[in-house]
Amino acid sequence: MILARVRRALVDVPAEEGPADVPVPRDYLTTHSPADPVRTLAENLADYRAVVHHADPAGLPALIADRLAERGTRTLVVPPGLPPEWLSAVVGAPGDPGIAVRVDSATDSPSDLDAADSVLTGCALAVAETGTIVLDGGPDQGRRRITLVPDHHVCVIRAPEQVVDSLPQALPRLDPARPGTWISGPSATSDIELNRVEGVHGPRTLEVILVHI
Repeated sequence: MILARVRRALVDVPAEEGPADVPVPRDYLTTHSPADPVRTLAENLADYRAVVHHADPAGLPALIADRLAERGTRTLVVPPGLPPEWLSAVVGAPGDPGIAVRVDSATDSPSDLDAADSVLTGCALAVAETGTIVLDGGPDQGRRRITLVPDHHVCVIRAPEQVVDSLPQALPRLDPARPGTWISGPSATSDIELNRVEGVHGPRTLEVILVHI
């Protein structure tokens, strides 16, 4: 039925005409222009039950260490390209037995990742209107699986540099050849009797740190 309607709609189109021969105006809005995209992002992240924190670059290492300590993290997975200064307050903290920081490796099994308490990454960008974080496997993000298996994900977003208003603004900034992971809050499902269950196919807890640069 659908194809029949398409054929009827195209009955008067010349056979030699191609899609590129008829320009289509694409003057629709690409954003609703939130007054403060970073604030909008923070509000929408919180609506999705992510825990949102704010910091400046100087305070970021201490905040990361605080969040891991609050969580009781003893093993932390990080991508190979994570900025080392982010961990400057985590490694060798006075009076702390220390957190074992493990750089992701291809030899790590799913069981190895499942045994890790937390993962710390950056991101490719974040979308204010939808409260979505986008990972594309960049050096400070690592492979997709390290953000899917551990139960606690701490993600750092540089604001406003990495914050865009909308999905139409996000797509041109992403390389379609790279793997994309789009995160809107902690992993959750309501498939079973409409009861929300978190941590089914990803981290149960998502903490986001907005670094205001």
